[in-house]
Amino acid sequence: MAVKVFASILIGSTETEMKLYEVSARKGFHLFDCLSCRIDLGNDAYERSTLTTEKMERLIETLTEYRKVMEGYHVDGYRMVGTSALREIRTALTTKDYIELRTGLKLTVLSNSEQRFLDYKSIASQTESFESVIKKGTAIVNIGGSSLQISVFDKDKLITTQNIRIGKITTRNRFYPLARNNEHFENLLRELLSHEIAGFEKLYQKDRQISTLIATNKELQLLFRALYPQRENLIITKEELADACRRFVPMSPDQIAKTCSIPTEFAMFVAPSAVICMYLLEHFESESVWVPEISIGDGLAYDYAVSNKAVLSAHAFDEDIIAAARNIAKRYKSNQAHIRNVEELCLTIFDKTKKLHMLGKRERLLLQISAILHNCGKYISLTDVSDCAYNILMATEIIGLNHAERQIVANVVRFNTDTFRSFDDLSLVSSVSQKEYLVIAKLTAILKVANALDRSHHQRVREINVSVRSGELLLTTHCDEDLTLERGTLEVYDSLFEEVFHLKPILHQKRMVK
Repeated sequence: MAVKVFASILIGSTETEMKLYEVSARKGFHLFDCLSCRIDLGNDAYERSTLTTEKMERLIETLTEYRKVMEGYHVDGYRMVGTSALREIRTALTTKDYIELRTGLKLTVLSNSEQRFLDYKSIASQTESFESVIKKGTAIVNIGGSSLQISVFDKDKLITTQNIRIGKITTRNRFYPLARNNEHFENLLRELLSHEIAGFEKLYQKDRQISTLIATNKELQLLFRALYPQRENLIITKEELADACRRFVPMSPDQIAKTCSIPTEFAMFVAPSAVICMYLLEHFESESVWVPEISIGDGLAYDYAVSNKAVLSAHAFDEDIIAAARNIAKRYKSNQAHIRNVEELCLTIFDKTKKLHMLGKRERLLLQISAILHNCGKYISLTDVSDCAYNILMATEIIGLNHAERQIVANVVRFNTDTFRSFDDLSLVSSVSQKEYLVIAKLTAILKVANALDRSHHQRVREINVSVRSGELLLTTHCDEDLTLERGTLEVYDSLFEEVFHLKPILHQKRMVK
């Protein structure tokens, strides 16, 4: 491929940043320019749930300048994303529309799970050792403006990712004015963390050992780059972090800014960021923390390079989404043998009927997640499974999925056992679009058939051959067992598949040859 230029624009809580990359098959991708403007959107967003006109106009001016720079470089592609400062305001939709109309740039406001997914894609893009790092217990911690995200990896798999509502901006705004002094503020912050991290450890970490801690945080990047300018990678020992806390937590933001040549807007949040990081280092009993000098823009560039085949992804990120779904299923005591079987049957039917549904790789992933999670509602109620499952999934963060995708999965799982609704009825109680509704209908039809084939939960139907003939979807299995229950359930469940695809599913049994 010819050399392409890609631009990533990140609208964050304290900074709006544009990075420009060259992307080519020969060299992969590399950063060649970076522009940033400090705009403190977080204070307004978290305290007032809206942005002032002054800051909005400054943001528009900055983005307009960025667009001119993009035109000067003749960029081939770009992505502009916003994080919690735009996500958590009550005027999120109108603000997004205003920014797009004024700048002519398309804006994606990332869900929390999308944002965190890009965080560790950014880390993976900057190191060839990412795979080896996460083979042992590893926690990637993002210390954000309004929350703390902890993602735990072990044996090359994402075990869990959880969001804790303790952030560098919100804690400083709410508790610093109440504190008698800086030391008292540190104690208050540690008390808050103690309660939340204890809950995280009990529910999610359990006995898993965390040997590696990776912290993504702009303030820590600036602080430790100032303290250790010659260090190639910012790997900070526990003693060095403790020393930084002793030195800088008692200081005022102006003193920190002067000592470390850090802009005051960032210096304000050095203390809470350092205290949070120190507490986690102590809790996980790690000897050091790696503070990679990355931002979400690197993850966006990584995605662009992979999609343009300039980079081969060394890590199977979709497997992390699937692993997260499996851990959610385990949390709600789902029958693992059953969901594994239904999952395989779903994917077989999906793969063999591509000409019927015309769906792609992403929809296949959503079907797989739906199959893995289709039984979670039984943890709450055996009689109201569908609504319980829907509510669980809408309240549960699934790493890498945006809100619309999570809504698709939740509805597929709900309608697996509930009566399928018309678009008009569903649109009254959700934000599902017509396009998303069609995906829900197709995936639900496939899941219902696959689930019917294991109605006994005994995995009598394990492997099937799928073929289409004269108005029928023929599902052939080699089995000597009694499939009366499966056939009876399929006759009850097949109506939606027939309505959606105009094919009647037929289970055909071939006896095993002895």
